[in-house]
Amino acid sequence: MELKKNPNANVGRNSSLYFAVGLNVMLLLTYLGLEHKTYEKEEIKIDLLMLDDQYDEDIPITTINIPPPPPPPKQVVSEVITLVEDTEEIEETVIESTEIGQDDIIEEAEVAVEDVVVEEVEEDIEVPFALIEKVPQFPGCTGNNAELKACFERKMQAHLQKNFRYPDAAADLDIQGKVYVFFIIDKTGRVTKIKSRGPDQLLETEAERIISLLPKMIPGQQRDMAVSMPYSVPINFKLMNQ
Repeated sequence: MELKKNPNANVGRNSSLYFAVGLNVMLLLTYLGLEHKTYEKEEIKIDLLMLDDQYDEDIPITTINIPPPPPPPKQVVSEVITLVEDTEEIEETVIESTEIGQDDIIEEAEVAVEDVVVEEVEEDIEVPFALIEKVPQFPGCTGNNAELKACFERKMQAHLQKNFRYPDAAADLDIQGKVYVFFIIDKTGRVTKIKSRGPDQLLETEAERIISLLPKMIPGQQRDMAVSMPYSVPINFKLMNQ
């Protein structure tokens, strides 16, 4: 004899469906629990500030009575009026016109030659070294003009070598070059109007110093008259260790 089961009475026939539904419900609750946001609530304390009525205190106004300053003393000015008798008679000055009319007579004054004073002005004539009839004479030079020229040049070179001195500042700065010195031996035999042109002021100053030490000479002559003679000389500044 076989036993027949009622399919409606089988309890485990929908167990897989129930398991799936329960799992989904648990996952949904877990998701909602994790995504739920919470906020911290700060305690807010509300104070009520009560202001009492302020009372204004009236400050009494005090008045200080200051006496006025005394008036300045009155100055009494006494004016003395002196009467001066005008007894002097003043003659009126008549201003005569300086214009010459047609009726005026012009006096002709004769001037004699003896009354004319003629002042002689000495001209400072400059004659170049190459054209002068007699060059200035160095102390110790004699002879004709050619011999005086040769002696003048020898004495000039000897003077430059004797008084030459290289400036220390120029040597430290390695300043070299040729300086041209221009000067005039005037009609008294003295060296004047010294000018120079060179690469540096230090060398120019030294060259002018050397020329200023030239001795007084016998002045040059042109037509038996003392004249001035311009002259120029080059001075070469060169360091020996170069």
